Amino acid sequence: MSRGLVLFCGLLALKAGWTEDLGPSSSLRSVDVVLDCLYIEEAAGNLPGSFASSFSQDSATLVLRDVSVIDDGSLDDVTSYDVPGASTGSAPPLIFEASAKLVAIPHAESLLHADCSGEEVTCEISLYSGHQADEGTCQSSWFMGTLKLSSGISIALVLRGPCSSDGKEEERMTVLHPKLKVPVSNEGTVLTTVEFQSSSLTPTLRTRLGSSVILNCRFALAPGSPLAWVEWRLQHQGSGRSVFRYQAGSEPQEGQPTAHVDMVQLLETGDASLSLRDVSMKDEGTYICLVSSPKHQTQHIIQLQLAEPPRVHLFPELVSREGDGTTTLTCEISGYYPLDVSVSWTRESPEDEDKVPIPSSNIYFSSHRQVQMGTYGISSYLLINLATELTPVTFSCHVSHLALEEPVVVSAHLRAPDQKTSKVVVGIIISTALFVIALFGLIHRWRKPVDLKAE
Repeated sequence: MSRGLVLFCGLLALKAGWTEDLGPSSSLRSVDVVLDCLYIEEAAGNLPGSFASSFSQDSATLVLRDVSVIDDGSLDDVTSYDVPGASTGSAPPLIFEASAKLVAIPHAESLLHADCSGEEVTCEISLYSGHQADEGTCQSSWFMGTLKLSSGISIALVLRGPCSSDGKEEERMTVLHPKLKVPVSNEGTVLTTVEFQSSSLTPTLRTRLGSSVILNCRFALAPGSPLAWVEWRLQHQGSGRSVFRYQAGSEPQEGQPTAHVDMVQLLETGDASLSLRDVSMKDEGTYICLVSSPKHQTQHIIQLQLAEPPRVHLFPELVSREGDGTTTLTCEISGYYPLDVSVSWTRESPEDEDKVPIPSSNIYFSSHRQVQMGTYGISSYLLINLATELTPVTFSCHVSHLALEEPVVVSAHLRAPDQKTSKVVVGIIISTALFVIALFGLIHRWRKPVDLKAE
C-alpha cells in the first residue's frame, strides 16, 4: 500500500505504461513514490539453512525519490514526502530513501496509482549479501527491494546503501541505525541509490499446444555498471536445463531451436524477454530469468502452464426404445491437458422444465488414456433402464476442465413410446379380425345351397 502522497483518484487519468506512452500533451515529471514494506532479516543465532519461520520482520518504508512518471496535467495535487519525526522514547522508524536518478523505475505509474486502481503492492527489503566487496576502504551496504503488484508485475531493486569507513575518527562521528548498524542521514533515514533493477509482467502464463508465447523480463543498470550475463533456465519435475545464455563478449547460446532472445533489444533497451514458438509438453515448467552485473544478480520466476481444452462427443444422440432392457450412452472426452477433468450426467424431462436437472446415477468410467503428444482422454458411460423411462427424457454429459471458461454440455434424447405406432398396430388387428369374420361368412353362404340339394 502506498502512502505519503496527496492524490485525488478521480482526477488521475495517467496510463500505467512507460515513456513510450507519452502523448503530444504529456511530459515526464519527478515525484516521490512511498511504499509500506517489511524489512526481512534472519533472526540472530539461527543456524545456516534455517526455514523461513526463523526470519524476523519489521515494518519499514521505502521512499523512491525523483521517480519519472508521465504527467498529462493531472499531477498538480501530488506532494513530496516529508520524513516523520521519531516519537520520544520510541525506536526510530526504518525508512529507506532510494534515489532513482541513475536507474529508471519500471511501471512507476502503476506503483504511484496503486491505491486509486485498487491494486495491492507487496514490498520486502532485505540485506543483499551476494555482492562482491567494494574496492578501497569505503565499504557500501547493499539492500534488495522486491515489489509485487496484485496485477502480476514484479520488480527487483538493488539498492546501494551508505558507505561505512574504516577510519576510527570518522566512525565515532557517524550516527548508525540501531538495528541495521549502517550510517543514517540527519533525519534518521537510510540513504540509498537504485543501482540495478529488473522486472517482469508475466509471473504466470497459460498457453495451448503449438502456440507462441513471450516470457517478459527487462532490466536496467546504472551508468558504469556493465552487464555480465543473462540466462534463462527451465526447471521441471526435478530437472533443470539452460534455455538461453549470453555472456558479455561472447556469442549467445540457445539451448533449443524454438527459444529466442532478441539480442539487439537486450543490448540496447535491456529487454531480455524469451520468445517460445510451437510450444510443446517439454516447454512446460518454471522459467528463471537471471540477469547479472559484475557485482550483483537479480532473478524473476515465471510459471508456464499448458492447458488444452477437451473435445466432447456423445453417442448415440437419439436413443432407441427397442425392448424393455437397458441401453448405454457414451460420452467421449479427448485431447485435454492437464489430467484433471470433471464429468457428470443429468436427467431432464418435460415435467422438470422449471426445476434444476436431476443428477444421474448408474455411471462408470474407463481409465485415463494418454496419446503420444501428451494429451489425455477418458470415456464415461450412462446406463438407462428403458422399462422405467416412459416419458421423453434428455440426458446430458457435463465436462469441466481448467482450459474451459465454462463446462461443455452435450445431450442425447430418449423419446416416449410412439403412440402412432400403437394405433397402427391396433388397426391392423381390427382389420385382420374383420377379414376373418367376412371370410367365414362367405364360406357359410357357399356351403348352404349344397346342403339343400342333398335333402
